[in-house]
Amino acid sequence: MKLGARMMKTGLAVGIALYIGHLIGFVSPLLAAIAVVFSIQPSIYRSYQSIIEQVQGNTIGALIAIIAVFTLGNDPFIVGFAIILVIGMTTTLKMNENTIALAVVAVIALMDSTDQTFLYFAGSRFTSMLLGILAAFIVNLVFLPPRYETRLFTKIDRATNDILQWLRVTTRNLSDEPALKYEITRIQDDMRWIDHTYLLYSEERTYFKGSHFSKGRKMVLFRQLITTTKKSFDVLKAFYRLEHKIEQIPEQFQDAVVQELDKLVNAHEKLILSLKGRIKNTHKQSLRRIEEPDIPLLVERLMSVYEKSNNPDKLVFLPLASQLMEYHYQLERLKKLLKSYQAHHQDDFIQTSEK
Repeated sequence: MKLGARMMKTGLAVGIALYIGHLIGFVSPLLAAIAVVFSIQPSIYRSYQSIIEQVQGNTIGALIAIIAVFTLGNDPFIVGFAIILVIGMTTTLKMNENTIALAVVAVIALMDSTDQTFLYFAGSRFTSMLLGILAAFIVNLVFLPPRYETRLFTKIDRATNDILQWLRVTTRNLSDEPALKYEITRIQDDMRWIDHTYLLYSEERTYFKGSHFSKGRKMVLFRQLITTTKKSFDVLKAFYRLEHKIEQIPEQFQDAVVQELDKLVNAHEKLILSLKGRIKNTHKQSLRRIEEPDIPLLVERLMSVYEKSNNPDKLVFLPLASQLMEYHYQLERLKKLLKSYQAHHQDDFIQTSEK
């Protein structure tokens, strides 16, 4: 079992909340622990956003619970009615699901039967939940701040390597179809995680002007890295769909497709290696021209072959031609953005691995 940072932060925050709750003498310190579980966030920025929203949601739940108890009592159906009101209000205010759930917990906790003075009982439980929210925020802020830049590049690098390896195998008719089908599904899941990690990375805030400009350029570069990887994945899926029809292409043209695609794959790999700092930026051949793959000419040849053919299935190769052109275009764009970043931020390297 792998212990992630969020798991460790949740456990630590729960321990802190319970300890402080017992130390102060709250009636229900367990509510602080429950609040922690709903309040832990994957990034500092989201933690800052959530503490404001969750305090608001918790306050709404507490106010409705107190008003309901004083006016209608705490009959089970009254509790249900109060929960409906809270969910309606928090949903109207477009609060997230965790905040809504925490507000519902506040209603249930405060409308519970008690022999104590109600206001003291409600105040103690409300404060316990605020303690849990605060404990989660402090732990998010101080302990194990996420490094989404490194995490994002690692995910992109791994997905790109997998795609390019499968492209080499598939274009030579060496791939195992069930294995490739499974890998395509897995890579699709990886791409969704990459998009999610990019969103978290984009939410990280910088506090210095120079860092702000550098972060902006990095975000553009990462966005293009993701786009290029997705285009290479589209090419792989196009080859997979045409696996049983690729033999309709003349053998000489099949060899040309393999050669040109190899050039694209090599160019993509060189750009990734340059980003890792494994290719000298000062070397004239460090980023050899990506124009070497003559994809437009390849597509023209593909079209001319099938314009002369009476095969009714000839149009099935049009998506492959389109994907190859788009992949080539995105590689060109990535090359320009990478050169621009390296020229303007020579001392601000992208964190491609943990130090």
